[in-house]
Amino acid sequence: MISPLSLDAQVTLLLTGPLIAGRNDPSQDLLTSGEYNRLEKTLLGNQRSVPDLLGADASELIEMCQSVVDGERVKRLLGRGFLLSQAIEQWQARSIWVVSRSDAHYPQRLKMRLKEHAPPLLYGCGDETLLDSGGLAVVGSRHVDDALVAYTENIGRLAAQARCTVVSGGARGIDQAAMRGALMEEGRVSGILSDSLERAALIREHREVLMDKRLVLISPYDPAAGFNVGNAMQRNKLIYALADAALVVSSDFEKGGTWAGAVEQLGKWSFVPIYVRFHGEIGKGLKALRQKGALAWPNPSTIEKFNEALSVQRYPENAMEHQGELPFMVAEESTQ
Repeated sequence: MISPLSLDAQVTLLLTGPLIAGRNDPSQDLLTSGEYNRLEKTLLGNQRSVPDLLGADASELIEMCQSVVDGERVKRLLGRGFLLSQAIEQWQARSIWVVSRSDAHYPQRLKMRLKEHAPPLLYGCGDETLLDSGGLAVVGSRHVDDALVAYTENIGRLAAQARCTVVSGGARGIDQAAMRGALMEEGRVSGILSDSLERAALIREHREVLMDKRLVLISPYDPAAGFNVGNAMQRNKLIYALADAALVVSSDFEKGGTWAGAVEQLGKWSFVPIYVRFHGEIGKGLKALRQKGALAWPNPSTIEKFNEALSVQRYPENAMEHQGELPFMVAEESTQ
């Protein structure tokens, strides 16, 4: 049973969501996240809230916010009630829920870590309580060989055995391998998608685990949105923000979403300890991430060692200068 949308979620959808019309070519009228944040801040500064834009004094409030967003534009967006009802009907048929940043059941980790950068809306399918369970984020390249897929599946299995949620992006390659390994071991998975939530929610292999409350799929983008490089880059911070620690299994050097997301975490955000695979052929990308402060994944083989790895609370200073002092370090193996 999908909970009814809150009034806040409905108004936020009207202001920022493509809805049914123009999903693949969003209207230029839609508020950006920055514009929505400024509108919300202005309303809160006057002891009002976004849902009040549909109240009896809506015209006065819209005029009050004229300095941050054009009033006629806001009125046009708020007038899309019929499109909203069509979109809700389609989402409910696919068991897709929508939650706004002001709703009590919005993931607290995103609110606490991202603050105003947390998406105004999240679309999802499955048990939303998994989103605040933490866990290990596992990320990596889309194009990897079978050996690395198997390696990553084993990480997912071990996480499941340790009752640790796997958090990943749902892309083919490393992301899907980690998620698949955890689900095969009856574990829990949070998938943060950058596109096609509608399609992912209807995949037969997902239906049972979604209903069994072992999988949740979410996206900050419209459920019918196609792939977009910018969206994929932006959702990376959500993966890290929902985790307790992260493991980069593979990465190109200075290019691609995996590299960009890891560098952003090691620099700007630093939500969680970042590990990189330090087993086998690691390549230039992973070596460079080590130089930027990432930790060497200790390749745990037991639940106890796995839990130790996730217990690291911060990045060691001057990581590459004091390799012997890094927690849970393993000797570098041959890359042959």
